[in-house]
Amino acid sequence: MPERRRPAGRRGDPAAGSPGLSTREMLLFEAGIKLGGIFHQYVGVPVDGATAPGLARAIARAVRLQPYVRRAAVRIHVDRAPPRPGGRFGYHYLLAEMLEAEVVLADGGEEVTARVDFVPELRYPLMRVTGAAPSRPRKRRRATRSAPRGAGR
Repeated sequence: MPERRRPAGRRGDPAAGSPGLSTREMLLFEAGIKLGGIFHQYVGVPVDGATAPGLARAIARAVRLQPYVRRAAVRIHVDRAPPRPGGRFGYHYLLAEMLEAEVVLADGGEEVTARVDFVPELRYPLMRVTGAAPSRPRKRRRATRSAPRGAGR
């Protein structure tokens, strides 16, 4: 039996393991995976007006750790929650209607943007591609020097 070879592709190329798919197509697939992960991992988490901003930041930061993610933004609309259940232990949990997320992935000169948010007319959390184009060069951040520890004491 002949030895199987990995498809040609540069190191780090998302298309390297998927013959016939372009970098853009693989980034689109990855964007869907990331949005699906956000949706299915976090819907049901206890949340209220005080914890929603921190939860949204934590979700976005976790997504930014993943390959190819250039930017991730999450917003939780607690105002879309149904009335809070009464009783001592009543709280909201994250519902599809409350979640809005956007991811931007880039690699190999390609960039894709995708988002999930609740569409009231459909009564459904729709995941969709909102952009796919050649990537823009990233702006380089200037390095800043911080004062040595203990300075100014």
